[in-house]
Amino acid sequence: MDRFRMIFQYFQSSSESVMNGICGLLALASVKMYTSFDFSCPCLPQYNVVYGLGIMFIPPIILFLCGLILNRQSLVMLEEWRRPAGRRKKDLAVIRYMCSSIMQRAMVAPVVWIVVTLLDGKCLICAFSGSVDPEKFMGFGDVSTVQVQQLLAKVPCKDDELTRNNTSRKAVSRYLRCWSQALGWSILLILIIAAFLARWLRPCFNQATLLQARHWSNYIDIEQKIFEETCCEHSRLFAHKCILHFFESMRQEIKLHSFSLPREGEEPEGEEDLLRGITDQDQVNKLLKTWYYEKPPLDERSPLPCADNASTHSKFPQHTNV
Repeated sequence: MDRFRMIFQYFQSSSESVMNGICGLLALASVKMYTSFDFSCPCLPQYNVVYGLGIMFIPPIILFLCGLILNRQSLVMLEEWRRPAGRRKKDLAVIRYMCSSIMQRAMVAPVVWIVVTLLDGKCLICAFSGSVDPEKFMGFGDVSTVQVQQLLAKVPCKDDELTRNNTSRKAVSRYLRCWSQALGWSILLILIIAAFLARWLRPCFNQATLLQARHWSNYIDIEQKIFEETCCEHSRLFAHKCILHFFESMRQEIKLHSFSLPREGEEPEGEEDLLRGITDQDQVNKLLKTWYYEKPPLDERSPLPCADNASTHSKFPQHTNV
């Protein structure tokens, strides 16, 4: 139990660890899905290619989209890319780093699916059994062209009456399976070599730029989290004040039911300090709009974007400016 708790805490330690865990789970899910999937080739010349290639490539597209949806940084990257520059400039290097990181993680599960299907060979046999040259195999010389196409289309079907006693069926199946497995191992080898070169050639590039991009991509993610948490806390306290104001006329009745309300002129500890004088919906909307269009610069010494409205105190608490 302690081991699972340590793993769970590791995945909770940062967004990067969470995304790595999600990628691993999607990869395992893709393997489990394929092994539990009941592959049934239609064995018809018109549909074999569509079915075989569809099973090979449609699930990877779905897994890729799931990887993008589950990756929280996808939305953060899009918001950073589309937001107005305002008082904070946009760093394209950070956006490129986030995009590369997102794509790499989202591609793990689709690549695993494709490699597994190629190593298994069923999809490629179903899709291309009708495309092999019948002259390379014995047993197709005494039949017409139409019958040859029907026999080749039924190669994936072991129990079909036309191919059950045909000695060439196993030869065609082995031939396509060998090509499928060779292609699968080749893709796997290329990916491993690419990962190896990327790992070993990375020190040859500018590490300072990479470190800066990684740091500020993490900062953008953390800033978004803190902003959302602060908004939730601010909304809770604002709702609390609105409710107290609504029930102010019922103070005596509420006291009889043992509900505790602050005395007139009193505020719960820290509430007034957090709300900073915000009293209506328009002020809140103005603050959110200011945060979006005039995001404060990454300099804690710079004045807040709402400093010109200090008379109304219409701004979020200062700890939102991370």
